[in-house]
Amino acid sequence: MKKYKIKTHKSTVKRFKITGSGKVIRQKQQERNNSHLRSFKNRKQKSIRKDKLVISSKGNIRKIKKLIVS
Repeated sequence: MKKYKIKTHKSTVKRFKITGSGKVIRQKQQERNNSHLRSFKNRKQKSIRKDKLVISSKGNIRKIKKLIVS
């Protein structure tokens, strides 16, 4: 009997990253929409929103890893 391979969930791969120690990291929602009307924002507003990462909640880590690694 054939075993079926589980495909990776591509949108999850784009949104989350697994660090070397196994933590799951994502960007805050504000930063994902950072490019919206960027030309009208000043330098301070843009720099505040840049490169902020958040560790995902413990309850979702197992589910996210399953979707990414499969």
